[in-house]
Amino acid sequence: MTILGDLNAASFVPWIQRHANKLGLSQTFFHSDADRIELEVTGPVELIDMLEMGCSLGPIDVWVDEIQRRVMNDPQPSHLRNS
Repeated sequence: MTILGDLNAASFVPWIQRHANKLGLSQTFFHSDADRIELEVTGPVELIDMLEMGCSLGPIDVWVDEIQRRVMNDPQPSHLRNS
């Protein structure tokens, strides 16, 4: 997951960690600065969706412009999955 915007990484990263932990998601942060945070989140897709929604609303001291998600190690390409 890559979060882009006007981000206060010093407060937003711990905020993301708290919310991910509440949802039972594991996370690994690879990069964080004033305009981009990159992390890997592992867990049920529905709970990752909830974390993404929370991050898009974010705490009051950040402005999220965009969240990009990419599925890693997906055993089946998306065009072959049953909907």
